[in-house]
Amino acid sequence: MPEFQTHAMYPDATHDEQSRQNFIRTARRHVLGTVLGGAGQAYKARARGAFEKAAGKQVRGPIDVLKAMDADPYGQMTGSLVRTTQEMLYDTVGPSIARQLPELVARSNAYAQSNRKRGSLMLDPNLALPRYHAAADIHCKPGAYHSEIVPDDVLAGAEYDRTINVFYMGSMGPWNDDMGMSLGHWIKKNYPDLKPKRILDMGCTIGHSTLPYCDLFPDAEIHAIDVAGPCLRYGHARAEAMGKTVHFAQMNAEKTPFPDGHFDLVLSHIMLHETALSALKAIFRESHRLLAPGGVTAHVDARPFKDDPFDGYFNEWLAHYNNEPFMHTLAKLDLADIAAEAGFPRKAAFETRIPSWFNPPMGTLMAKEAGTWFTAVARKAG
Repeated sequence: MPEFQTHAMYPDATHDEQSRQNFIRTARRHVLGTVLGGAGQAYKARARGAFEKAAGKQVRGPIDVLKAMDADPYGQMTGSLVRTTQEMLYDTVGPSIARQLPELVARSNAYAQSNRKRGSLMLDPNLALPRYHAAADIHCKPGAYHSEIVPDDVLAGAEYDRTINVFYMGSMGPWNDDMGMSLGHWIKKNYPDLKPKRILDMGCTIGHSTLPYCDLFPDAEIHAIDVAGPCLRYGHARAEAMGKTVHFAQMNAEKTPFPDGHFDLVLSHIMLHETALSALKAIFRESHRLLAPGGVTAHVDARPFKDDPFDGYFNEWLAHYNNEPFMHTLAKLDLADIAAEAGFPRKAAFETRIPSWFNPPMGTLMAKEAGTWFTAVARKAG
């Protein structure tokens, strides 16, 4: 794994702050690997039998597995540790960002106001946040990704930049861009005739997954949208600091002001599970509208684990205890059918698993799909 890299916008950390973040990173590796990995043994040895005896029925899906594990001492311990380390993650990183927030805001403003900037930043203070985003602190992150506490705020974006490296335990590559690198390389290999002039990344957060497309498709104009202003401000400054040309805009992916057929490639990376069913369908319809004939849409997201009830246990846990409620419904959907409903030819729409560029193993529970990203892909009729 290449060594993690920083840039001119990256927030620093004192010796003690870095030490605490290293501790949480190590603790999460143990909890999500060793502890969570042992849940299968507890389920087979006790939890499943106890649930079936009490309920008078066999386990029928991940929600039953969750109920079984919630009643089991090992499941209770595991859930407590996962939730506690998740909260400690933000409690550890957040104060270090708040300490240097004035400086980060000043740096961000300098990039936004520079007459030498490469890309652009367009904010819409009147944009209505969708309820699925505003009603809960997604991922248990205090204030979620949209909250603003100072003028020209970048706290949520800067916090995300440091947090994501701790969260993924360094497995996402030197720039935390594994999803973009993985999907971009996969698209180039599987659609060699696609020569995009414009690319849109929906739900970009701070652009971790956006920036690889600047290098993979150097002739394309890159656009990135999100509803969270603090993330967009930081993302634009981060891209400028890294010498990448990206046009960031505050928009809802369900409906954008771009004209019909404006893009050749419309993407998202781990966005869909943070929406809702009506929004997801609208996003696929908007993807179809925005694409030129022959254009491709691809959406990387959470693994659905549709084959075995226990495989879906942790996703179900995240839906109930990590403020990711749509995980429950998303796991049941056939996104190829959703794409077809949106106007894509059914034969050109499919779900697949693409190889990870950095091949990160994401824990014992996910061992069967380690080194892959679940992706829904569709191509508009030419």
